[in-house]
Parts: sequence; C-alpha cells; structure tokens
Amino acid sequence: MKHLFHCSIALLFVSALARPSVAQEEGFTQLFDGKSLSGWKASENTDSWSVKDSTLMCDGPRSHLFYEGDLAPFKDFHFKADVMTTPGSNAGIYFHTKFQQEGWPVKGYECQVNVTHKDPKKSSSLYAVDNVAAPPVKDNEWYTQEIIVKGRHIVLKLNGETMVDYTEPENKQADNSGFDRRLSEGTFALQAHDPDSVVYFKNLRVKKLD
Repeated sequence: MKHLFHCSIALLFVSALARPSVAQEEGFTQLFDGKSLSGWKASENTDSWSVKDSTLMCDGPRSHLFYEGDLAPFKDFHFKADVMTTPGSNAGIYFHTKFQQEGWPVKGYECQVNVTHKDPKKSSSLYAVDNVAAPPVKDNEWYTQEIIVKGRHIVLKLNGETMVDYTEPENKQADNSGFDRRLSEGTFALQAHDPDSVVYFKNLRVKKLD
C-alpha cells in the first residue's frame, strides 16, 4: 500500500509538471505586462485602477479600463483571464467594445464578474442576454474566465466549465435598452463598478482565431 501511495503521489507530481503554464499556452499573447498599464487606457476615475504583484486591481468609483495595444481590434478570438472577487463586489469584462470616456460602455457584450454582489446576474453571465445565477466559484479564490468568439457564436467558461453557449441571431438589431449588444469587432475593457467593489485580474491573454 505504501508503494502504491508513493507511486500515486509521483504520478500527480509529474502530471502537474506536464501541464502548460500560462506563459506556454500555444498561440496566446499576454495583454498585460504585470508591471504597468501600458497598452491600456482608463476612462473616468482613473485612480480606480492600480497594479500590484503582477495583478490589476480595481478599487474605487466607476471606471473602465480599455485595451488599446497593438493587437486590437479583435473579432474572432479566445480570451482568458484569472479573476478574483471579494465579498459583495461587482465588475465585468467587455468585448467587441470601444473606448468611451464616461458611463457604462454602450458597444459590445459584457461578461459579468460577480459572485456575491446583489445583482442576480453572476460571474460568466453574458450580461442581460444569457444570465448565470449560480457560478461554481467563490470570493477570495482565483478562477479562470474564458471568452470565445467565433462568427456569431459566443462561449463563456469558468475553470473550463461552459456556462454560456450563445449564438447571436442573424441580422440582430439593436434594442431600445441604450446598449448595442451585438458582435462586430472591437477591444476588451475591464470594469470597476463602484467604490465597494474590489476585484483582481491577472494573466490576461488572447489568441486570435482564423
């Protein structure tokens, strides 16, 4: 039994070593250098964003941090980010959006970031389009959010588990909500929702799809 136990531990160790690190993920490019906001531009309340220990932190009044680096714009892509919420916090990851100096981004879709905030639309919801009520993640723990867009197809995953699988209707028209939630092309934006919401992001990376 002892021999089998040691063999099992050894196999687990080798398996862990065999897994590719974030830096080794084939075809993915980092969007955040872990040291600065280079390539990113904040809208209103720029002080809501800071960098510490290779992590982006939002803490303060409403602000949106838009990617404006050389890889933009994006159309078909596979995006990944490691996210950690704190109790009662709310944030988001926008895609197919564009820079906007004030207010909630009008263009594109939002992938919700929210585990215990009062908003019933929880993490990995395609906000106001295909909502998730009970995500399998917890506050104060890192999780991996994936966003995959190919043609009219959107897939959102949490820690590898598909939470949203949505196909946008052909010739979808903007509704009267004031938000243009339609696929086109654009960039990514991270959301600082309110002064009581502290959320962390790291390892933001993307692979463009043919």
